Amino acid sequence: MATNGASDKPRRGAGRGGVARSGMARSAASRSGVPRQRLAGTRIGFIGAGNMADAMIRGLVQRSGVNPATIVATNRSNHDRLARLEQVYGIRTTREKSDLVAGSDLLVLAVKPRDIPDVLTVVGPMVRRGQVCVSVAAGVPLATLCAALPRVPVLRAMPNLASSVAASVTALATNGGVSPGAHALVRGMFECLGRVVEVSEECMDAITALAGSGPAYVYRMMEAMTEAGARLGLPGDVARLLAEETVFGAAKLVRETGEEPAVLRQRVTSPGGTTMAGLQVLEERGFREALVDAIARAAERARELRMG
Repeated sequence: MATNGASDKPRRGAGRGGVARSGMARSAASRSGVPRQRLAGTRIGFIGAGNMADAMIRGLVQRSGVNPATIVATNRSNHDRLARLEQVYGIRTTREKSDLVAGSDLLVLAVKPRDIPDVLTVVGPMVRRGQVCVSVAAGVPLATLCAALPRVPVLRAMPNLASSVAASVTALATNGGVSPGAHALVRGMFECLGRVVEVSEECMDAITALAGSGPAYVYRMMEAMTEAGARLGLPGDVARLLAEETVFGAAKLVRETGEEPAVLRQRVTSPGGTTMAGLQVLEERGFREALVDAIARAAERARELRMG
């Protein structure tokens, strides 16, 4: 394994309410090299085999070149799902959590929040010193995780579905008691899947709403753009391609120029032109307010899950 988590000096977490400077995004070149090296020889066990686990496994194996033989997954009852993961990605699967825990260095809790209590009850007595655990379950606080897993360092993460194409942005939070080696191992895994920001845990509800759920809002917008194009007479495949590339290009321009979205929007919007006419409709229909309210409601739901 790439770390001796129990013996290293603990690492400090992010400042209260803020994003750690060391957590800012790194380049694609960095993600393809050093992070993968950190994972060399590390056995990764996924407890849960749903959409998020699938996305992470795909990103690790097909986009970042992680050896599938080092990955094992299990779930509660969907054996067809396990068979598919094994067939598509070449990983190992098991129906026994005890086998997975015994053969893993890094444990990823990737089950639904409502299933976390049962998983912790089963897995808690099995974990051993030297292992590291990270949870991607929304709304489950570190206090709950650490109480059930006192022998190992525990981190919380919020990736999104774009992990499958190594284009996620993952928020990472610790309680300050995680060793540098354990932290580097977990961060390295998520850097293989995209960009990483480090935050205090109190930010996780907002990040779940914005970045974890955010792709769904963008997909809904793309659905509407594609439908609009089709209504205007475009072939469906052409309308979808235009929607895809428009969203991709807009995001890439923000990233590569560093310009504020508002500045770029103003550049596209000529007085009295077509863009202004369309934006006026969005404003009249409350587009901005609806999106802000949607993110606020998602954050509220994350808090509800955390509070039980």
